[in-house]
Amino acid sequence: MGVFVFLPLVLPLTAWPIARLAEQHLHPRAATRLLTAVAGVMALCSTLCLALLMVVGTAQLPGNPLPDAWSDPEVRAAVPFDEYAGRAAIPALLLVCAACVHTLWRHGRVRRGARRAVEGLPGSSVAVLADEASYAYALPSREGGRVVVTTGMLGKLAAPERRALFAHERAHLAGRHHRHLLVTQLAARANPFLRPLRTSVAYTAERWADETAARAVADRRVVARAIGKAALVSRGTPAPSLAGLAAAGPVPRRVAALLGPAPAARNRPPSVFTGVGLAMWGAAFGTAVSAMSSANSAVTMVLILRAATPL
Repeated sequence: MGVFVFLPLVLPLTAWPIARLAEQHLHPRAATRLLTAVAGVMALCSTLCLALLMVVGTAQLPGNPLPDAWSDPEVRAAVPFDEYAGRAAIPALLLVCAACVHTLWRHGRVRRGARRAVEGLPGSSVAVLADEASYAYALPSREGGRVVVTTGMLGKLAAPERRALFAHERAHLAGRHHRHLLVTQLAARANPFLRPLRTSVAYTAERWADETAARAVADRRVVARAIGKAALVSRGTPAPSLAGLAAAGPVPRRVAALLGPAPAARNRPPSVFTGVGLAMWGAAFGTAVSAMSSANSAVTMVLILRAATPL
């Protein structure tokens, strides 16, 4: 196992360049999917390695409930600095689990509260709340979800801008953007080095919906104007886990992107000789090494424990 068990804890640093470059050079749909996949795999690998380190750490605790063979010298010798790393992994893994559970609980609580807010309203794809506050968001569900908007928001937008708003929110529902947001939020809780990817996905998911809305209404300026107005009058969405037209983020960058040409969808990965291509392949390499390192460490630990445990 050796030092390989520590690699997945720091390899997320290899994804930092692509987190920024993907926003600028990749189509928002491709960037969202790529960054979500990288964040999810790296988070799983780093959590697994923390668990493996915890196995070594628990063997050093007095009166631990694990089998005696887990404290075998071979197990401790398999991890460098096991005296420190093993013990540190115990509270670290507990913190990761607590943070992820809290994120899931908060996500569920917000979804339940949003559903209660639209109970009793007509069962259409759009729910209009009688509220002077201006906000709108996409509320996903197993049936496809609904667009929730307040009368305050509708009153601030012209008819073409309202069409852009509905197209934007429907794009969030169709693309299941809440799943991308949740995966990257959990990944950032599992490994703080993955926080830049969470921030980037929050932006690229909005850009993805922006571009989909621009195609639906066939006017990029109308969508840009709707985003600008909504950002000025909106108080945002009830929580970051619910995507919305005026979600917190770099609204000026979104508006500037819509005032420019539509991004081209690439059918093949960018060349490695470009900045974004080099960053993409670097992130892919880091993800692959992270997966192989965690798999190697897990197999090694299992083999050592099987050898150390009497039949």
